[in-house]
Amino acid sequence: MTKDMTEGQRAYEAKRAAKAGMSLDKWLAAKEKERAQEAKAREEAAKPAPPPKPPGFFARLLEKAQKPLK
Repeated sequence: MTKDMTEGQRAYEAKRAAKAGMSLDKWLAAKEKERAQEAKAREEAAKPAPPPKPPGFFARLLEKAQKPLK
């Protein structure tokens, strides 16, 4: 991460790290960890929902009880 940053970006991040009371390395590691968590959350949200379960025994009984007699 630090290799592909310009001097201006590095200075800006150093100011933000100092404001947060962290070293630059800790600050960048925290940002990377946060970015990874956000990516994981987006990935989890993109997964399709599991198929619904079939109705259980009592649900089927109640459904039959609601039907009119023939």
